[in-house]
Amino acid sequence: MTQRTDVVELLEAQHARIRTLFDEVARSAGEDRRRHFHDLVRLLAVHETAEEEVVHPFARSHLDDGETIVGQRIEEEEKAKQALAQLDDMDTDSPEFLGRFAALRQDVLAHADNEERYEFARLAEVADEGRLESLARAVRAAEALAPTRPHPGTDTALKNVAVGPVAAVVDRTRDAIRKAVG
Repeated sequence: MTQRTDVVELLEAQHARIRTLFDEVARSAGEDRRRHFHDLVRLLAVHETAEEEVVHPFARSHLDDGETIVGQRIEEEEKAKQALAQLDDMDTDSPEFLGRFAALRQDVLAHADNEERYEFARLAEVADEGRLESLARAVRAAEALAPTRPHPGTDTALKNVAVGPVAAVVDRTRDAIRKAVG
């Protein structure tokens, strides 16, 4: 993914990558499916954390009805985090995984469409180019420190600040072990 300077472009490019990863998980099997699913989980975790720490607080304070818009997106995100946490411990080739994965895919893609339509498009209306660029830098910084696994219940910037650094260390340790073990 190329470096995006505008937060809306950056997040929409990540949504495109998320859609691609859902397709790759769905059409693969065995080790390829596990790898694609791990990549998807990681991207979703860091993406949602950055939105919760940077984008949602900005939207709450700058959009008319921002509280409502963000509240709806957080409900969707929390549902996805819970499903991801359950799927992350499952055998990716099991029939149960595939059924739950299909439901998660539908929910996450609807969530991404809602974000783009109700939140991101409106951000571009209320923020100038400089602000959109600074938000993109803040999103990238948040992603660099974000947990790489879903952590249900960490749906606000305050909760992410409290839990995020510890979760990130644990998650990144788990990632390293998984990579070493294969």
